[in-house]
Amino acid sequence: MAEAAEIANGYPNGHLGHLTEEEDTQLKAFRVFLEENGLYKPGPPASHDDQTLLRFLRARKWVVKDAYEQFRDTEEWRKKNQLDVLYDTIDVDAYEQTRSLYPQWTGRRDRRGIPLYLFQIRHLDSTTVSKYEKDSEARNASKAETDGSTPQRLLRLFALYENLTRFTQPLSSQLTDREAAGRTPITLSTNIVDVSQVSLRMFWNLKAHMQSASTLATAHYPETLDRIFIIGAPYFFSTVWGWIKRWFDPNTVSKIFILSAAEVLPTLEKFIDLKNIPKQYGGELDFNFFDRPNLDPHIKEVATWENGYVDFPPGPMYWVPEADGERLVCLAVGSKDGAERRERVCTIPRTFPKVEEPTGAEAVVAAETVTEEKAAAADASTEDAIKGVEKLAVTDEELKKEVVDIVAEDAQRAQQAGQTVAA
Repeated sequence: MAEAAEIANGYPNGHLGHLTEEEDTQLKAFRVFLEENGLYKPGPPASHDDQTLLRFLRARKWVVKDAYEQFRDTEEWRKKNQLDVLYDTIDVDAYEQTRSLYPQWTGRRDRRGIPLYLFQIRHLDSTTVSKYEKDSEARNASKAETDGSTPQRLLRLFALYENLTRFTQPLSSQLTDREAAGRTPITLSTNIVDVSQVSLRMFWNLKAHMQSASTLATAHYPETLDRIFIIGAPYFFSTVWGWIKRWFDPNTVSKIFILSAAEVLPTLEKFIDLKNIPKQYGGELDFNFFDRPNLDPHIKEVATWENGYVDFPPGPMYWVPEADGERLVCLAVGSKDGAERRERVCTIPRTFPKVEEPTGAEAVVAAETVTEEKAAAADASTEDAIKGVEKLAVTDEELKKEVVDIVAEDAQRAQQAGQTVAA
């Protein structure tokens, strides 16, 4: 039986173009508060677009002060680790090595136009992860300076998050064959997470790796995950789920579906067109983990390719507006053999209009006003999201005991099976 998310109030509610009066007031208040604290410039162009600000507001239950604190911490973290320099200069081969260990864009979108990613955890065996970590620490794959406390392996991971927010989501936002096209940008991702063929030992060995990545992503890339479909869960997954759900904020946990084999295709098809579901899960899409994206036909229709490109190349990319503002240019960045690249790949029509930013003098009445209930909920959410790693650490001994118990049960089952065969 599926453990399904509560999604009634999901996208596009709470997103640009679908804000309630109170949410719109809080967005205006957030801009003013950030500007007063030196973290936002109204422009034009604004230092940060509204869709980015809204991610932090949604993550903090629309409480301006809490959203400000998370935004401030993120801006400081980005500055200390030079995230923009990292993405612009990261070695393409290092980027692709990292991409092979994390969710990969299929080149397709769900029924709402949100990009669809696939993650098959069985490929993260101990040998592969160990090699990746050693390679990451052996050299700095970019020209970015770091704070010294965030491991290189995680900084390389966050280059993938930069790709999500600066390439895949903006591309999806410009496509017109989707819900709320032209007025509501895409700031989320839909993920199929395949945990089949993964042993309890492998889950345990990956715990620290996945925990640290999830905790930092929750803190610095809030509200970038939407529906997550977990497929192929083994019988012991309830124990693993007890670890995992502590690494994410409650809102993200509420959007996770754990599907039995019989539920996979019927559930996926409710949210994803059959032609965009990979064949191994009952759909029609030719896409396997490690493949390059199998591009949506609509993307191919609207793209005007340049410089010999007929597809998106490996490595980091992002979009910048043409001088006339009518089209967006895809730039391939990063570095190859030590030389930085900055190549035009294609252009697409710009369909999502620029949002007018208010001036810093904009008056907001009751800017910080929220209900006591919302404030209380936000406090609880903040504690769960930011301190998830500490909560897990407290219960590690208990979890280890569960692992031992399950391994013992495995051995007992194997012994019983052998006795049955012998009989």
